[in-house]
Order: sequence, then C-alpha cells, then structure tokens
Amino acid sequence: MSTYPLRLADHVMEEAKQAAAEDNVSLNQLLSAFIADGIGHRRAIMMLKKRAAGGNVEAALAILDRTPDAKPDPGDELVEPRRNRS
Repeated sequence: MSTYPLRLADHVMEEAKQAAAEDNVSLNQLLSAFIADGIGHRRAIMMLKKRAAGGNVEAALAILDRTPDAKPDPGDELVEPRRNRS
C-alpha cells in the first residue's frame, strides 16, 4: 500500500467528508474508490478512442447502405428540431 499527500480545495474536502459520512465509510475509502473509478473510466475512454482511430468509416457506411429501408418503430421517429422564431 502506498501513500500520497493530496492537496484539495477546502470546498472539495468538505464535500468529500460529507459524502463519506453519508456512505458511512472513511474519507480514505471514499477517495480511494473515487480514484479507482476514475481510472477505470479513463481506461475505457482511451480504449474507445483507440478503437475509433482504427475504424473504417467508408466500410461502416457501405454496410449501412446495404440495409433495407424500413419505417422506424413507434417512438423511434426523428423529431424535427424547433426552429427559432426570431
């Protein structure tokens, strides 16, 4: 187990203390969980970006071009955006 001196803005520390109390965990447990969760989210985003960079847009559009035209299911219709009535 490692330690790291962390500086937080006073308002962030107060929010963290309140959240830890609400969850009935120590401040250390709360911050450790938040950091682990943040790292997991970051890894997922990095993986998606890597996969997207290797994607082939032309091939994907060609697949979509081969799909039959069909009416959308009820509730899945496109909604026209509201026009600004200036």
